[in-house]
Amino acid sequence: MTSPTARPLPASLVTAHAERARSFNSAAAVYAAARPTYPPVLFDAVEELSRRPLAGARVVDVGAGTGISTALLRSRGARVLAVEPGEGMAAEFRRALPATPLVRGDGNHLPLASATVDLVTYAQSWHWTDPAHAHPEAMRVLHPGGALALWWNTDAQDVPWIAEQADRVRRHFGDDRANKSGGGTRTLDADKLFAGAPFPPEPDRIARRVLRWSRRVPLDTHLANVASHSLFIVHGEESTRAFLDRERARLREVFPDGLVEEVYDVLLLVVTPR
Repeated sequence: MTSPTARPLPASLVTAHAERARSFNSAAAVYAAARPTYPPVLFDAVEELSRRPLAGARVVDVGAGTGISTALLRSRGARVLAVEPGEGMAAEFRRALPATPLVRGDGNHLPLASATVDLVTYAQSWHWTDPAHAHPEAMRVLHPGGALALWWNTDAQDVPWIAEQADRVRRHFGDDRANKSGGGTRTLDADKLFAGAPFPPEPDRIARRVLRWSRRVPLDTHLANVASHSLFIVHGEESTRAFLDRERARLREVFPDGLVEEVYDVLLLVVTPR
């Protein structure tokens, strides 16, 4: 498979992307408190598709954020090293998981020796990397027989209230492309996820799953979750407050008991190099 041709992004988009990536540091505590976790079936699928148990595996969790995925990987018995570039997110990680090793860095330049880990994971973070660098780096640090796993919690757009909220987000920001997940992904298209990589994964070495799950949370937690996304953070408190005030009233009509049923599709992609 040849590498897809990558067109350089305009400088304005590169700057905006970097600003959104950094924005989480100012909202790390809210992120840790309100963001969803991941269902056990996800880690069952990672084990199945990577053909290796997590128990005892040497895992590097890249873009670990506040430690949501790291904690779950550890609970499955993995020996996890977290990599996180952001100062605010790293500080929150250390508060939550003080005994877990954490190094500052990013996926484009992993601070690890070659051929030292069994699994490289990106939970909600691959889209903040440059695949031209991040994919070769992941392949470099993997042991032979290792695997790269990428996953995202995405809103289930076939659920009516979620689709309606997505429409309100677009109207609020006056942008048909705006979505709550900001720079996140809605696709498992390898050509897009690995665009620009010098040696992208071969199609027969890529496995995909879409896993649905849900959680019931208080309305305030759901609204804090919304506010923790980069799209809202970078637009400032006034804009976010205006949206959340209107959204609170609308969702009280949908969920009169004050508990919001958030429904997610986890998009999972696992690469097992030859």
